Amino acid sequence: MQTNIYAPVIGGNYADPSVIRVGADYYMTHSSYKLTPGLIIWHSCDLLQWKPVSAALTEFLGDVWAPDFVEHKGTYYIYFPANRSNWVVTAPSPTGPWSRPVNLGISGIDPGHTAGPDGKRYLHMSGGYIVELADDGLSVTGEPRRVYEGWRYPDDWVVEAYSLEGPKVTYRDGYYYLTVAVGGTAGPPTSHMAVSSRSRTPFGPWEHSPYNPIVHTYSAAERWWSKGHGSLIDSEDGRWWIVYHAYLNGFHTLGRQTLIQPIEWTEDGWFKTGDSELERRPPEEPFVDEFDGDALGLHWQCEGVGREERFSCARGALTAAGAPEDAPSSPLLFMPSHERYEAEVEVEASAAGDAEGRVLLYYNDTAYFGMGVSARGVRHFRSFKNYYTVPGDGRKAWVRIRNDRHIVSFHYSFDGKSWAKYDKVIDASGFHHNTFGGFQSLRIGLDAAGSGEVVFRRFIYRSAEGGDRL
Repeated sequence: MQTNIYAPVIGGNYADPSVIRVGADYYMTHSSYKLTPGLIIWHSCDLLQWKPVSAALTEFLGDVWAPDFVEHKGTYYIYFPANRSNWVVTAPSPTGPWSRPVNLGISGIDPGHTAGPDGKRYLHMSGGYIVELADDGLSVTGEPRRVYEGWRYPDDWVVEAYSLEGPKVTYRDGYYYLTVAVGGTAGPPTSHMAVSSRSRTPFGPWEHSPYNPIVHTYSAAERWWSKGHGSLIDSEDGRWWIVYHAYLNGFHTLGRQTLIQPIEWTEDGWFKTGDSELERRPPEEPFVDEFDGDALGLHWQCEGVGREERFSCARGALTAAGAPEDAPSSPLLFMPSHERYEAEVEVEASAAGDAEGRVLLYYNDTAYFGMGVSARGVRHFRSFKNYYTVPGDGRKAWVRIRNDRHIVSFHYSFDGKSWAKYDKVIDASGFHHNTFGGFQSLRIGLDAAGSGEVVFRRFIYRSAEGGDRL
């Protein structure tokens, strides 16, 4: 395994990581918010390069937060909060097939599974609570009770709130190590952190690590802000790591990204972060989706509704049905992961109806902007205003949106060869959680508005990290 660690290992808004190892393979999932499919499962062989391989949640349950990915006696479980309750899905393999979600019927957030010395199973919860599970892990057998008082940072630290959450339990050498998040997960750059405590039982008494906080941003001058919410993992050769999330300095628009650092165990049984250099990722090849399969890839999600309600792909084309005005709808969303990128796609509105094909950058249903293609030509729009239309000679155009460190420009072509720049440029630096709430990020969207259908072909996402292609 390499000594230098690329940060982030998963770029884009993948927060609250929970990671497991199965032999030489690693699997991880994250908060998926209102996105469907949710609880995307990522796979890696080296903790550095990750690819999505399945989704544990195909239906919409509401906001899905901080899951815990665990294995117990050969079965895989993901515990997660959603819709003011806590849920669990199970599978015989980390990649599925995953069961329908089971409602545990308990409030609180961020469940963290462990098995006690008595063989019974428990969930640690936010706020320092614990609740006993049935032997099959699919129901609770008692009431939550408080067993943990978290470590307290100095009163003069600048944080968002105390917010004890995200408990993850690691058993090692006779100790239960409870890694929790405190300090609030957004807000000021120095808000968040991961801290550790240990006990001989899942219930305490707990002693706090002398190395707390394990992970923390101490200054706004650092590259990564609001670092916290850690999950421990070991490798086959006996090394250990902490996986956590953080905002890139100045780029809350990308959301909370997944980072990793090695940890070292001390002689008296505590852990602390080891010496490492967090490097930028190397330039990547463009991502191209030809839509030539019979199902959408896991890189496409919708918010609050299933993708299949309006979107389908076949024979090199993505078809989008126009969104009805009186029903919930969502663009088909793609997660960017770079400070500088562009998205390009061919758009064709059908002859029947008045549908407009849209390529947009989307935070939520009240904060978005982009380009539209219709029989009238191409135009720019924002969530609060429509702009002039450039006439075209058909219902087809190629659209390219460039985001160069928050400065977004719009480009179009009527033949796919000669390009023109639309006379509007946007500063998108404010499109993030600290402005709008919701913990979302600015995502690329494809959509259809009005009656009829729109066809998209050959979607391309290019990054320009380390280069000057934009």
